Amino acid sequence: MSKQPPYILVVDDEPDIRQLVSEILADEGYQVAMAENAQAARVLKKQHEPNLILLDIWMPDTDGVTLLKEWSQAGQLSCPVVMMSGHGSVETAVEATRLGAYDFLEKPLSLAKLLLVVARALEASYLQLENAGLKQQLMLDIEPVGKSACVERTKDQLKRLAQHEARVLFVGEAGVGKELYARYLHNHSNRRDGAFVDVAVGSISPENSAVEFFGKEENGKIYQGLLEQAHGGTLFLGEIAGMDKATQARLLSALESSSFLRVGGSAAVRVDVRVISSTRIALEEEVKAGRFRHDLYYLLNVVTLDIPPLRQHSEDIPSLLKFYVDYFVRQEKLPFRKFSIAAQNFLRLYSWHGNIRELKNLVQRLMILGAGDDIELDEVKSALGSIAQTPKFIGSVPEFFNLPLKEAREQFEKNYLEYHFEKNSGSVAKLASAIGMERTHLYRKLHTLKIKR
Repeated sequence: MSKQPPYILVVDDEPDIRQLVSEILADEGYQVAMAENAQAARVLKKQHEPNLILLDIWMPDTDGVTLLKEWSQAGQLSCPVVMMSGHGSVETAVEATRLGAYDFLEKPLSLAKLLLVVARALEASYLQLENAGLKQQLMLDIEPVGKSACVERTKDQLKRLAQHEARVLFVGEAGVGKELYARYLHNHSNRRDGAFVDVAVGSISPENSAVEFFGKEENGKIYQGLLEQAHGGTLFLGEIAGMDKATQARLLSALESSSFLRVGGSAAVRVDVRVISSTRIALEEEVKAGRFRHDLYYLLNVVTLDIPPLRQHSEDIPSLLKFYVDYFVRQEKLPFRKFSIAAQNFLRLYSWHGNIRELKNLVQRLMILGAGDDIELDEVKSALGSIAQTPKFIGSVPEFFNLPLKEAREQFEKNYLEYHFEKNSGSVAKLASAIGMERTHLYRKLHTLKIKR
């Protein structure tokens, strides 16, 4: 199938200019529609979304800057806009650019410049769409890192839940990756092609929450709230306990009826949204204390999914360290570095009160401030500061403490030997001397524990 030529909307109240510009663009192979005023432009734009709009500033009904502002504030500016005017001023050009205009052409028009600006605007638009597509693909491809039993079990549960519309409440400490698991659920559901709208509930002030969630109507203009933005997709409410009581009541009504009124509106807006949420504090206690509505709690809490803290799947730490090293090399162009075995073993025993978020921040800090190919144990301890003393396991224990004695001993021996092997530069002779083990027996032990020499 051949690619459709770009569709350009020309908006100008002067018939001669409108006709001339349209004919020139048509000769260049573009599809062109013409509008003589703002009202006609609104209708044509609604009928067929253009790839580019050429918009005159001075028009009899609504001036171009006001129309641009209207589209921009309503979130309806999905293509580049080039302003045209014979009475331009610096202030007008600045205002148009601030509102999202791509460029500004003065009349009488230079046809060569017109074609150049049109070509550049379309090229910039295509690049933006391509980048957005790549970003969306990255979000679709992302999944929780780790092969531990608890991570695999959680992913399997989410794949099953994705086939249903049940609302899910993610419960877990700060930094465990509740949003990531929510995206994983969305990406495996029938709503994967719809929007995933993520909102940190606590960041919205009670004064603005009604407009943020439900939108508003004012002077004939519509602002879409979070529920409308997530129509056909998923709305993720992060740390739901931070929602004020008035918004709780409105959200309860909206979810029960799948409809709501915008602030200042009179017509019901119907939406098809899957709402999933998260919390790091016990919502049951919030309900008992009267800070969270019990009926909304039961509406959101159809299925509860506990996301384990990092210290409960410490075997995933080497994989997470590698993942974030690669991430920062790719995303921030930082020089590649790798964690030594000793550093990895130490971090497997670290308490990680900030969970995966703390680990990510640590990797970034070490890659920005450190030097050399290897990230050694001393550098890790220095970056962690005073909290990086020998782990005392307050409130938690290493994962292998929960294993049967034989498996726990093997896990300890493996960590212990890898640490000293790294410390002695991979020399079996030095390792045997350091730990007081006969070399022949040591070779057998290394082979049994699958420690690479």
